Amino acid sequence: MRNVLDVRVLANRYFAQLNLCCPQNLSSYSLARTVHGHVIASGFKLRGHIVNRLIDIYWKSSDFVYARKLFDEIPQPDVIARTTLITAYSALGNLKMAREIFNETPLDMRDTVFYNAMITGYSHMNDGHSAIELFRAMRWANFQPDDFTFASVLSASTLIFYDERQCGQMHGTVVKFGIEIFPAVLNALLSVYVKCASSPLVSSSSLMASARKLFDEMPKRNEFIWTTLITGYVRNGDLTGAREILDTMTEQPGIAWNAMISGYLHHGLFEDALTLFRKMRLLGVQVDESTYTSVISACADGGFFLLGKQVHAYILKNELNPDRDFLLSVGNTLITLYWKYGKVDGARKIFYEMPVKDIITWNTLLSGYVNAGRMEEAKSFFAQMPEKNLLTWTVMISGLAQNGFGEQALKLFNQMKLDGYEPNDYAFAGAITACSVLGALENGRQLHAQIVHLGHDSTLSVGNAMITMYARCGIVEAARTMFLTMPFVDPVSWNSMIAALGQHGHGVKAIELYEQMLKEGILPDRRTFLTVLSACSHAGLVEEGNRYFNSMLENYGIAPGEDHYARMIDLFCRAGKFSDAKNVIDSMPFEARAPIWEALLAGCRTHGNMDLGIEAAEKLFKLIPQHDGTYVLLSNMYASLGRWNDVARTRKLMRDRGVKKEPACSWTEVENKVHVFLVDDTVHPEVLSIYNYLEKLNLEMKKIGYIPDTKYVLHDMESEHKEYALSTHSEKLAVAFGLMKLPQGATVRVFKNLRICGDCHNAIKFMSKVVGREIVVRDGKRFHHFKNGECSCRNYW
Repeated sequence: MRNVLDVRVLANRYFAQLNLCCPQNLSSYSLARTVHGHVIASGFKLRGHIVNRLIDIYWKSSDFVYARKLFDEIPQPDVIARTTLITAYSALGNLKMAREIFNETPLDMRDTVFYNAMITGYSHMNDGHSAIELFRAMRWANFQPDDFTFASVLSASTLIFYDERQCGQMHGTVVKFGIEIFPAVLNALLSVYVKCASSPLVSSSSLMASARKLFDEMPKRNEFIWTTLITGYVRNGDLTGAREILDTMTEQPGIAWNAMISGYLHHGLFEDALTLFRKMRLLGVQVDESTYTSVISACADGGFFLLGKQVHAYILKNELNPDRDFLLSVGNTLITLYWKYGKVDGARKIFYEMPVKDIITWNTLLSGYVNAGRMEEAKSFFAQMPEKNLLTWTVMISGLAQNGFGEQALKLFNQMKLDGYEPNDYAFAGAITACSVLGALENGRQLHAQIVHLGHDSTLSVGNAMITMYARCGIVEAARTMFLTMPFVDPVSWNSMIAALGQHGHGVKAIELYEQMLKEGILPDRRTFLTVLSACSHAGLVEEGNRYFNSMLENYGIAPGEDHYARMIDLFCRAGKFSDAKNVIDSMPFEARAPIWEALLAGCRTHGNMDLGIEAAEKLFKLIPQHDGTYVLLSNMYASLGRWNDVARTRKLMRDRGVKKEPACSWTEVENKVHVFLVDDTVHPEVLSIYNYLEKLNLEMKKIGYIPDTKYVLHDMESEHKEYALSTHSEKLAVAFGLMKLPQGATVRVFKNLRICGDCHNAIKFMSKVVGREIVVRDGKRFHHFKNGECSCRNYW
């Protein structure tokens, strides 16, 4: 008897020592190994409850291999050991091994806790169907479920329930077993109603009413229950119901307030979110990183930068010992706040002061550089990032493309694939945008083929980018086909297609598409009116453009911005209606800035309105003295009138101020290679052949009536020299090269960074007639389709 008692005392002592090893950490794990070693060294034969405790400690300390070794050494593992191992495998995500142990366990050895472990494993791994099936099997085998069973089953039900009948059946089962008194079960049941209410197949108001009834009948409510119901109302768009619950809370859990603030934020009610935050502080409700991130986001998205700075200062003053999660989430949101308001240097300062950073931190500041157009800094920052993910590459590719670095964007896209990243739809959209910038049609087509192969062709981002790419590469028909075949479209799609038609001179079709958009119930936005007004301007649709401009505020409550007024001035000036343009300027609710005077000056250049043009130029010299376009346009006006002294004076003013003219260049794609030409080009390897071809082509053009328009030569020189100067313009060189190299009958597509000159426009019309080919030229403003001696712009450009 003494030996038996000694063994029992020793076993209890070992077990008590092992119990000291909970909760697990490095020191307790080391203590457990020491106790285990002492047991082995003493020759003590391990008892079942000690083995089970060791298995539990080892797997919770991530030494799962040894935990399994101990289990395998047990001749006949009991249900506790089996339950422990099922829990361990489930925690590792290995439900297959957990289920193997479950299936190997005899039915007479199982108990409710054993079933709970497996059901909980399925629930945590989001396998709702398997959890429900096992629950049914448990009941079929006459095992009595308890509150833990129902808590897990209800949690699994939220993953798969989608109608009111299922919710009602589960509720009835809970009542039948008398489990509804347990808070955890009530919490889970409320979650079932709330999450099921988000299903498109149910009446959310009906299910939320059931959830509210359950809530009202609860004898006690904890903060999780309050928050669950508030979140349910928010998810279903009933912010009034959510606020009613919040205002009637007997307790003040911060998590419930956070849910309400987040709801306001996601529905665009930024001022309501900030007002609730103030009330939260007045009532002394505890705030945390979730509160701050929502409030800062409301400031960033709602136009309250100064208030965001005040929140930043408050955090610095009051949050003295923030943990890692706080520093990361709040710091990342602050970086976003600052760069969204153009304070990239402030965002960078926050970045470098953060003691901890993650990939989100790096990506957020990278987005700041990209959105500010500070691409050199973005490229340097990208190169020094310690790690990159798909979002990093996508942000950089899109940034390069949208800021005019198309070639670099495509190179980076290819490098991303070489580094093992599978492009998503946004990365493809960035690469396609790069093709738009470059006019790289064949590259864009190849990307389109890859997109279709990978199944990204149905996404909005890709579809919208493809519309723009085909349009900017000169194939408006392909853009139209893309628009019509997209499975669904959004306002961006409509805007892109309207802009495409407008850029190609199809003004009537553009406004017809706009009217169709209105008939389909899609409201126009600021961007829509910019595209419509541009289309009207390019096509000379003055009355229509004026009507749409007036409808902005009258019909849609959209106050025209400076860019809209600039479009209207451009519309009137192109049509030679300068008095109307001046009336628009005088009626503006703000002082005219550079875009307004630039539109006026361009119109004066077209129609030779010297006095008004000089007035516009003088305004621009004060507003943007370093902008080369003003000097060039004014100089061109003087040259067209033969006022060479004024040309020289303007050029001298330009030199004195250190302003450099952007060099005109044109490019075309031949055999998947982009060929670039400058005026008087001597660099291209086939430039002599091009000049010879142009000389012969000019002779044929003159036979059918082409006369070089020497007024576009900006220097005072002899007539024959003027003709030669015209013949070396970059767009003519690019067109000639395309005619020489592309297959007979193929369309020649040329792109120019600046506006095409009048003589080149006239000459290319004659070229198209002489060679019997279609020639498409995209300049800095629009597209010109030359065919049979005519241009799609009808000389209205």
